[in-house]
Amino acid sequence: MGIARDYRLFRHLLRSIHCGYARITAILQVSPMPAPRHASDRHIVLRLPRHTLKIAGIAFAAGLLLFLLVWATGRKDDFYKASPAQPTAGVQTDDTIAPLPAPLPAQDGASDMPQAKPPAETPTLVDTAPPAPPAPTPLPEETAPGAAGSAAPSNAPVAGGDRPVPIQGQMPPPRYPSAALRRGDAGDVVVRVDVDAAGNPGGVTLVQRSGSRDLDRAAMEAVRHWRFHPAQRNGQPVAGSMDIPFEFKPAQ
Repeated sequence: MGIARDYRLFRHLLRSIHCGYARITAILQVSPMPAPRHASDRHIVLRLPRHTLKIAGIAFAAGLLLFLLVWATGRKDDFYKASPAQPTAGVQTDDTIAPLPAPLPAQDGASDMPQAKPPAETPTLVDTAPPAPPAPTPLPEETAPGAAGSAAPSNAPVAGGDRPVPIQGQMPPPRYPSAALRRGDAGDVVVRVDVDAAGNPGGVTLVQRSGSRDLDRAAMEAVRHWRFHPAQRNGQPVAGSMDIPFEFKPAQ
């Protein structure tokens, strides 16, 4: 970095010497003057040969160059050199390091600060699913003794009568429609089902509507999946029909 700076300075000095030499040559060069008309107009003019001026300029430049070379070689470069790091006093240079002293045993009451209590257990929130709405159960029909509900009532008719009877365990309750449950729809539905001689449901019609189309459809769809004991006549299974009531009531 220092050598580059000195080189640029040297080039600048040479350029300055050249410019000075050109100016001196231009000033000292005397052009021929016409002969004076009168004796009083004569002046003394100093004329130097051209080669003399060149020799003087070269000598001046050589001396200046010699001076710069002597100055450049004699200057001290220690300023740019990084000195080696001196070892700091008190630093242990041995590879072996003395072991640390054993820690002192903890004593009760060594500090006046109270001991921190363990954090109490924070209660955790348990996501509990809302209870499922109870499935509507078929109501026993008051006017028809042959009606059956989700559980056989005490006065349920016995299979083998003149009307079909649902088979226990094969009468799934209707599903409460989610849309009707959100709206809070409730009501009673009475469904009439035609049962063939094999105990399979045939046509399903509405005898009493609940006022909600979703509830009516749910009741009819449930009855289509029921199984029945067919009606009996003279000891033979025959086709018959019965009315089945349902109560839809959302959970409170």
